[in-house]
Amino acid sequence: MLTRITRRALIASALFSLSALAAAAFPDKPIKVVVGFPAGGPLDQHARLLTDKLQSVLGQPILVDYKSGAGGTVGAQDVMKAPADGYTLMLANTGVMVINPALYGKLPYATLRDFTPIARTAMQPLALLVNPGLPAKTLKDFVDYSRARPGQVNYGSAGNGGISHLVPEMFKSASGLYMVHIPYRGSAPAFTDLMGGQVQFMAESIPQAAAYHKQGKVRALAVTSRERNPALPDIPTVIESGYKGFEVVGFYGFLAPAGTPKDVVAKLSDAFKQVLSMPDVRNRMITQGADPAFLGAEDFAKFLASEMPRWAEAVGKSGAKLD
Repeated sequence: MLTRITRRALIASALFSLSALAAAAFPDKPIKVVVGFPAGGPLDQHARLLTDKLQSVLGQPILVDYKSGAGGTVGAQDVMKAPADGYTLMLANTGVMVINPALYGKLPYATLRDFTPIARTAMQPLALLVNPGLPAKTLKDFVDYSRARPGQVNYGSAGNGGISHLVPEMFKSASGLYMVHIPYRGSAPAFTDLMGGQVQFMAESIPQAAAYHKQGKVRALAVTSRERNPALPDIPTVIESGYKGFEVVGFYGFLAPAGTPKDVVAKLSDAFKQVLSMPDVRNRMITQGADPAFLGAEDFAKFLASEMPRWAEAVGKSGAKLD
């Protein structure tokens, strides 16, 4: 007669074997990638670029599903509740994963509790921009101009608590400037007013910033990455401009529901690594304003843990809060 301990051991062994077989067969059906923002935006472009190649590596179709709303919160909640089998993934950004937890008073998910990191795929620097009518050719010029006019310089953003709001707040802290925040409903109207002179300063993602800078509609003063950006090769970094250690970039990454089997996570992570090693993918990603920056599952988890307090501090200093 089998003892209770023996029976438990046999059951555990059987469950482990079934799990191993399932992981070995993964994937055997289409995979869904949830994007928590509308189609056509930067996150959607990133998803399309990677999933086109990912389905070749994994041998299964990859379907992109849009669940927009509440700064990506709706999509995150949808993925959090999905089965933890690797067939539902989320493409998230800095806002969804590390800003929202500090910004929303009642967030329905916890980044490190409710999700399994799969792979960080890109870092996305921003450019610091001014209206071209300002007598500021460099970041130092702008700081001197603003310091002489405390409270008279406005900066626009795509909305309260977003990265385009928080990066200027970080720069205000680093430089000691007093600027007034003017939030808009999206980056397009903010950009319109920057070009029109209603606001004088803005932080924006590289593709749009580079395009308008080259047309002379705005002036780029610096980029927020550690190194210069290929789209704006003549524009110095904030660090080069005299602000040691000022490196602020957003990120893109893929996550799955908490509890996704480790073997499945490893297979997915390796697939993203393969895709990001493809020269055409890397080149197209750079033209989209994102720098290829792969991290595997464990390193991505450590990265998220290190980023959360940094952005929570920025949200706290900004005073932004949403319910």
